Amino acid sequence: MEIRIDQLDNIRAAAQEFIKNMGQARVFAFYGKMGAGKTTFVKAICEELGVCDVITSPTFAIINEYEGDETIYHFDFYRIKKLEEVYDMGYEDYFYSGALCFIEWPELIEEILPDDAVRVNITEQQDGSRLVTF
Repeated sequence: MEIRIDQLDNIRAAAQEFIKNMGQARVFAFYGKMGAGKTTFVKAICEELGVCDVITSPTFAIINEYEGDETIYHFDFYRIKKLEEVYDMGYEDYFYSGALCFIEWPELIEEILPDDAVRVNITEQQDGSRLVTF
């Protein structure tokens, strides 16, 4: 599946399209370079799922929990130095809870991602648009 985000004004429509195509999956791993728009897109998805809280990158907290239509866990593993940190935080309690999990920088924890995690790639195109593939 491909979703193109031509400009920031279209991100909510792109988030709606993403949600329509999530299927039964619960864990989504967002790949993309720094500045590709991972956090911005996750924020739009959360808003479309009814989250009213302020949605920010969990870069320093590692995980944020949001309540909307359902519980959502938003992870940012950018600052993880070693996998033991993820074990210590009890990642399994989150990943296998049945709640939605949106993971940024999953390449740093690749070996413990659930087998059924959906890989979502966000790439910046030459014209400045973003291409979301999953």
